Amino acid sequence: MFQAKDLSEEQIAKLKEWTSQGDQLADLQRQLKEEFSLSVTYMDMRFVALDLGLEFVNPEPEPEPEEETADDAVAPEEATNYPDDPFGQGVSVTLDSVAVPGTMVSGRVTFSDGEGGRWMIDQMGRPSLDPDTPNYQPAQQDVADFQVELRKLLEGNSSLGL
Repeated sequence: MFQAKDLSEEQIAKLKEWTSQGDQLADLQRQLKEEFSLSVTYMDMRFVALDLGLEFVNPEPEPEPEEETADDAVAPEEATNYPDDPFGQGVSVTLDSVAVPGTMVSGRVTFSDGEGGRWMIDQMGRPSLDPDTPNYQPAQQDVADFQVELRKLLEGNSSLGL
């Protein structure tokens, strides 16, 4: 098992440099192999990233030209902010830089009513939600908006391999 303690100071500095430039785990694996002849499994790379406290930068996807269809007639901010939305936030979704163990990808969601939770997608592609408040059920429109926002987030992070 490869560990962070197996790295030299130079290698650690390079890992931090690469992550600050937007490189993801797979990129770090490849660069360690190319520059230092180190073969590190993806799982070991995840543990090294955690041990070193590497903070991954999710590059902003380039905006695609918009083609308005009948479904797009409502502006995005109007689609996620409802008149009865006391927080005026709609649904927001974030992505964990290192997924929860046992999942392919995970993150957090905050619904229009201010309630939140952790979302996960396991290795079989099954989604799940662990709400912060036990037995919480988001509004049906929030669930639909969550799915749209999650899809955008995942499509914008092609390095995830999804």
